[in-house]
Amino acid sequence: MTIEVGTKAPDFELKDNHGRTVRLSDFHGEKNVVLLFYPFAFTGVCTGELCELRDNLPKFVNDDTQLLAVSNDSIHTLRVFADQEGLDYPLLSDFWKHGEASRAYGVFDEDKGCAVRGTFIIDKEGVVRWTVVNALPDARDLNDYLKALDTL
Repeated sequence: MTIEVGTKAPDFELKDNHGRTVRLSDFHGEKNVVLLFYPFAFTGVCTGELCELRDNLPKFVNDDTQLLAVSNDSIHTLRVFADQEGLDYPLLSDFWKHGEASRAYGVFDEDKGCAVRGTFIIDKEGVVRWTVVNALPDARDLNDYLKALDTL
């Protein structure tokens, strides 16, 4: 079941594409978080979504907000993907234990072995304030994230 608006966001500890440990709780009291789960690096829809975020990065990585993108790929895959696409924000690996964070947020597809397209806007207190979950083939609308961030 997907995490609902108004609930405390589950904390996690994942490695980013540079091997650094990132915890959601690292941002509590400091920044709002746009937490974006996506199926796999190097796939068409995922690449399009993540590059659109790259092209609008100042709206998602600034003094008030941090973007964190999570997939079930290994950190090594994410490193190559980020380098190839020029992605200068953390790509987090939910590879091992496989899908643990994705499951905590209710966006892991057990049959496919990957996260679906779930996005969670989490405020500075760690509470989910907005969410959308799309099926694997359906891209999300970046403008929806911006509208949700404007309400915080």
